[in-house]
Amino acid sequence: MASTKPTDARPQMPLGLAQRGYSGVIQHLAADDSGSALSAIELESRLIELGFVEGAKVEVLHEGIVGRDPIAVRIENVTIAVRRREAMAVIVA
Repeated sequence: MASTKPTDARPQMPLGLAQRGYSGVIQHLAADDSGSALSAIELESRLIELGFVEGAKVEVLHEGIVGRDPIAVRIENVTIAVRRREAMAVIVA
């Protein structure tokens, strides 16, 4: 019998594509595909240190005026500003 998760109903997407008001749950990190200037290992380490961990609730609170960058996100009860290109490494649903 196949198991179904509550997040199966929502498609997964990079947090960097989310607009203000989006809320979801972090599924995993995909630092190799983010397009960041940082190495994948360094980016993943930084994101984890900031609280971007699997299962954490995340909400996009604000977008920058120029190019909608950076974005302010709430992870659980902490608010963090992150560049969209780094947020592309965070897969949410």
